Amino acid sequence: MEARPSPNHDARPAGQPIEILLLHYTGMTSPEAALERLCDPAAKVSAHYLIEEDGRICRLVAEPRRAWHAGLAEWRGRGDLNARSIGVELVNPGHEWGYRPFPEAQTRSLIALCREILARHPIPRRQVLGHSDVAPLRKDDPGELFDWACLAAAGIGLWPEGAPPAEPDEALARRQLAAFGYGYLEQDFAAVLRAFQRHFRPAAVTGTLDPETAGRLAALAALTRTPAAD
Repeated sequence: MEARPSPNHDARPAGQPIEILLLHYTGMTSPEAALERLCDPAAKVSAHYLIEEDGRICRLVAEPRRAWHAGLAEWRGRGDLNARSIGVELVNPGHEWGYRPFPEAQTRSLIALCREILARHPIPRRQVLGHSDVAPLRKDDPGELFDWACLAAAGIGLWPEGAPPAEPDEALARRQLAAFGYGYLEQDFAAVLRAFQRHFRPAAVTGTLDPETAGRLAALAALTRTPAAD
């Protein structure tokens, strides 16, 4: 693992546990541009790790420190996600610059890194999240091409495998989304649905509560009632 220390970090609040693993894409034209920004004091952004498309891992901020990666975000009714999380950036141009699948080498390195992080911090599986999950009104990353099912198969995060379709019920969906952790439901329900679909139903990111989305929500609700979510 390479080290490229970023100056963009500060102290976590005393006694604050690390309880979220938050995944991003860089959304920039090149890995060099991404590293420059993450290490630029004027940018005031950073992450704990960056993973290149060839699988190389760069450590930017030590895990005990608070990196500045989540921005304005909310999960399970609480803000200041930087204080409660580890942030990992995946090199990818993102939706603005030519979004593309995440290479196998990058995914392998991510799985290995996540396993190390989870061995150090008791982060529940339900709290392995994407930036769009916690900031659905302004973020799309890591997006619908990210292989969340592959991570879940490796024991990292959750995936509602084989969920049958269900009758759409908006009131129920709102309760299920809020119970899982999503915020901003009153501001823009469709944006929150798109964030859910990017993570758990990536084949069609529509912002519409269709039977397949309703089925995935029901399956995820069932999963989070079991010890496997913790």
